[in-house]
Amino acid sequence: MSEQKFSLSYLNEDDRAYGLAGMLVALANLDAIDRVANVSIDADGPMVEFSHAYYFSGSPSISPKSTWDNLVANFHITTSMVVGNILSRSLVRQKGEVPEEILREVYNLVEEEGKDACDLESDEVRELYDHALNRAMRLFRNPRLHPAIDEFARIISLKRNLSGREIFDELQLLQLF
Repeated sequence: MSEQKFSLSYLNEDDRAYGLAGMLVALANLDAIDRVANVSIDADGPMVEFSHAYYFSGSPSISPKSTWDNLVANFHITTSMVVGNILSRSLVRQKGEVPEEILREVYNLVEEEGKDACDLESDEVRELYDHALNRAMRLFRNPRLHPAIDEFARIISLKRNLSGREIFDELQLLQLF
């Protein structure tokens, strides 16, 4: 187990690469990698730029329920990405467990976002979060996947920027989905 302290902030570029790799692996696990237009480890803001499919909010010809369902689906995607980021950095990179206080802090942020963005109740947010966490735990605790995730983080560090197509190709080559 690593002696480094784990936090929500990135410790260095390597930590950032593993976080981005974790987000993308989590997306691939949801079969939602097509929602990514490109990524950049050097971005000042968010490292992931989503495709127009992610931002589509509906039209007058689409029912409000369909629009809301899309918002909730996107919330689930971003929750899975956040959890994938944390678990990849902790379980794969540092070979340790995620501290409970970090999981609580992540949940609090997710709960606030779920209430603000989707008008979800606490129990609805909890259900989505638990689903994302359990799915990601199964994925990132699998030691057979760690070498591929290590390699994917290395590729991200080397290439710096990847298009959605390049991400898809790399994940397929590494047999991560």
